Amino acid sequence: MNATAAAEPDLRRSGRIRVVGIALLLALAALIGSEAAWTTRLRAAWFDTFQVIAPRVPLSMPVTVIEIDEKSLAKIGQWPWPRTVTAELLDTISRYGPAAIALDIFMPEADALSPERLLARIGTSDADLARGLARLPTNDAVLARALAGSSAVLGLAGTSEPTGMTLRAPLFLVRETRDNAVPATPGLLRFKGVLTSIDELDRAAAGHGLMAADPERGVIRRVPLAASVDGTLVPTLAIEMLRIALGVPRLHLEVAGATVKGIAVGDFTVATESDGAVRVHYAHHTGRHTVSAIDVLEGRVDADRLEGKLVLVGVTGLGLVDLQNTPLGEPMPGSEIHAQLLENIVDGTLLHRPAWALALETGLLLLLGGGLVYATPRWKPQSAALLTLGGVAFAAALAFGAFRTERLLFDAATPAVGLMLLFGVLLVLTLAEATRQKRALEQLVQMQREQSARVAGELEAARRIQTATLPRADLLRGDSRIDIAAIMVPARETGGDLYDFFRLDDRRLFFLVGDVAGKGLSASIFMAVSKALYKSATLRAAGADIGELMSVANAEVSRDNQEMLFVTAFAGILDLETGELHYCNAGHDNPYLVHPADTAVRRIDDGDGPPLCAMSDFEYEGGRYAMRPGELLCVITDGVSEAQDPAGALFGGARVEAMLTRMGSGTTAQGVVEALQAEVDVFAAGAEPADDLTILALRWQGPGAGAPTS
Repeated sequence: MNATAAAEPDLRRSGRIRVVGIALLLALAALIGSEAAWTTRLRAAWFDTFQVIAPRVPLSMPVTVIEIDEKSLAKIGQWPWPRTVTAELLDTISRYGPAAIALDIFMPEADALSPERLLARIGTSDADLARGLARLPTNDAVLARALAGSSAVLGLAGTSEPTGMTLRAPLFLVRETRDNAVPATPGLLRFKGVLTSIDELDRAAAGHGLMAADPERGVIRRVPLAASVDGTLVPTLAIEMLRIALGVPRLHLEVAGATVKGIAVGDFTVATESDGAVRVHYAHHTGRHTVSAIDVLEGRVDADRLEGKLVLVGVTGLGLVDLQNTPLGEPMPGSEIHAQLLENIVDGTLLHRPAWALALETGLLLLLGGGLVYATPRWKPQSAALLTLGGVAFAAALAFGAFRTERLLFDAATPAVGLMLLFGVLLVLTLAEATRQKRALEQLVQMQREQSARVAGELEAARRIQTATLPRADLLRGDSRIDIAAIMVPARETGGDLYDFFRLDDRRLFFLVGDVAGKGLSASIFMAVSKALYKSATLRAAGADIGELMSVANAEVSRDNQEMLFVTAFAGILDLETGELHYCNAGHDNPYLVHPADTAVRRIDDGDGPPLCAMSDFEYEGGRYAMRPGELLCVITDGVSEAQDPAGALFGGARVEAMLTRMGSGTTAQGVVEALQAEVDVFAAGAEPADDLTILALRWQGPGAGAPTS
């Protein structure tokens, strides 16, 4: 298992996660587009939050609500009041000149407190009293006259079953907004029947409007402006009040196919959603537009509270009113909701959710989710989380900005939940894949450690074997004619330098220092082969000239050298009795000669030729030198002269010469080797070795001379 296979595949890994992410993203988009129940609830809560954060600030006060409140009930009596009192209230309101009046009160039965109903119920033996009561008009007749004189609007209630009651509704025409199109049946709220007030009152009223709402899980967010009652178009209370206030005889339902676009009241048009409903932007209930009924009856109301206003009469006394929940979290009576709806219509502050809003929200989810699918497998988890939060914040800011500036409703909550769910799944997948990759890498590292340990062991064994092939330092210790020492320090575990020395006979010593081009295992193997071949050639032709030996060794080493390696070498044969040195240099550094009588270090610079393996048939010629007793020969490889310090400066031959001069005549060969190695180590100061280092020092003591002491 190699590194590429272990690390597999960032691209393939990311690809698998992206495929899952894209599939989940498409599923979430489809779920949002399907208008699932949970998305509808979440969306409603999101829109309610907008209203809580930024409730409507009323621009005008076109509506006044006359409340039959606790104070009025305490003064006049319990509800229902005699309809003569309601008629008196209606007459009093009418004298102020309101634009329209609506009674948010159902009166489907005759007044039980009317004189004739009382007479029938209690009976009397007083004939004069009975005749007097019989001459009185009924309470319903009194209220009917008040209704006829005030152009008031009565409320209707839609029912799911026919009631048989007569439906009186204004002329309501359907008007197609597209050219050359046949009006389709609009998707309005539908009822099979209607509940009205008694016919005597219903006939006297100037208008009739449905008191309908569209509660969504108990909260009034949307109110229809029109409905269909058994096929007849009927306006709701607010639209009918506007019609009466504007004095127009008919209404127009603006449609495009089966989609309702709005309702026209004369020149005034109210835009609606596709089912004819509108969304109310609520203001907090402060009592700013409410007046107690008893204050109106007793004349304690300012004329400007009623003059030219849209007046709603409703029951708000404790225990008599069914409060409705609103997005603000404030329960409100139906009359208050009608009043807020009318304010929205008049001030143009209705909320609107465009038909294309769902497509925009789905597209936003796909866009932001696509960015997450791309980024999460590639980025750090913290960065991907910031991208998710940024996407959620962007969607929320966009939606809230549209609400505040244009009163448009866009859902950012559902895309936000989708984004967070998508991010969570992608993060889990990414972390799971990262864990898998970590385990794979741990296994790879463990394998590499084991392999490195095996290689290190093998290299250590190779180093030991390589070291074992070098001659022992004590090989010539018993011969007083010669003092010789050598060291080879590889730049890596194994090296490409070589040295050797051995007796050819009792008076001749052969020695060799070489340097294979390169370092490491391949160089060490070639070094061992070269050393063995050179020694074999030397031992076979022990009486040959040193130049001939170099030529034979060159031919042997050059054979089967497919890697085209080459070796520099300096070889010599020293006569231990006379000090005569026969030598040959195959491209190697010139050796150093140091004698106590000389003031400068000399170098051997003849008897040279190209490195071994450079020219397989080259005929080498050796050189001769007569060593003097006590004279030192030092042969080094370029690992000494080319050693570098941390700044990259070279040790150089001048430092070698200076060090050899300081050694003097009293230093043993071993001392020279160790001192030169130490000098190089101090100079390098821990820098990585550039090449293998080999030093061979040979001092000829003379025939029968004693060895020097260190």
